[in-house]
Amino acid sequence: MPKQMPSIKDEDTYEALRDKGYGKTKAARIANAQANDAMSPSQKGGKAPPYEDWTKDDLMERARELDVKGRTDMTKDALIDALRSQ
Repeated sequence: MPKQMPSIKDEDTYEALRDKGYGKTKAARIANAQANDAMSPSQKGGKAPPYEDWTKDDLMERARELDVKGRTDMTKDALIDALRSQ
């Protein structure tokens, strides 16, 4: 079982979103909204494929948009890890 994070209301949803390539903040916001009965966010989520399905060029472009440092020397796996940590 993952370590409990106090600011995340729905750990399973958060982890599933992170696995799909969502950033930490966005995944936390969606997970917390879905856990709140007063809110009714969409279950559908985004339509972007997971980062593993992206080409290295597409990952590089996204890393450029987010100003990931050292991106030009990264492998595809390193780019994915860097994007997920944003």
